[in-house]
Amino acid sequence: MLEARKSSSSGDRVPLSALFIGFLRVSLSGFGGGLVWARRVVVEQRRWMDEQEFAETLTLCQLMPGPNIVGITVCVGAKLRGALGAISAVAGFILVPWTVGLTIGGIVLRSAEIAVLQNVLSGLSASAAGLLIGTGLRLLMPHRSRRTALLFAGLAFAGMAFTRLPLPIVLLALAPVSIAVAGLESARAQ
Repeated sequence: MLEARKSSSSGDRVPLSALFIGFLRVSLSGFGGGLVWARRVVVEQRRWMDEQEFAETLTLCQLMPGPNIVGITVCVGAKLRGALGAISAVAGFILVPWTVGLTIGGIVLRSAEIAVLQNVLSGLSASAAGLLIGTGLRLLMPHRSRRTALLFAGLAFAGMAFTRLPLPIVLLALAPVSIAVAGLESARAQ
């Protein structure tokens, strides 16, 4: 599934500094979450992965504990440069934004009762939700011709959005069935 693929842009090794800077840009751009920006940097700008590989990596990261974006950062860094690549990517993603986040968090906590700040945060959260929906639709695009994939995507969405089931419950319920269906489809295709 996640076999090693060469970078689309070249066969050269990606410099550790490029991983650090790439994920630093993701974290500085990713207000409300970096998934949208990680996909843009990794797939569109740097071409470190293609759409399918990014979607597979995201799927893997959703099965692991912790934030998906951190898992993606580790996976991309490790794929391109091994353990040092993973460390470099995570350092770029976490170090500076962590410092900025602590500073801003301290200011917001002291000023949380100011109406203007509450309005700003409300508007930002709506924008972040829109970015997340847009990214979800882009991640669905490689599967748009597969009806069963769309069915399971719809079931997962309904399970979380309408029934408010937690992600692990939805995954535990749908994963075995979707894997079995994918296996049957693959067997029929051969």
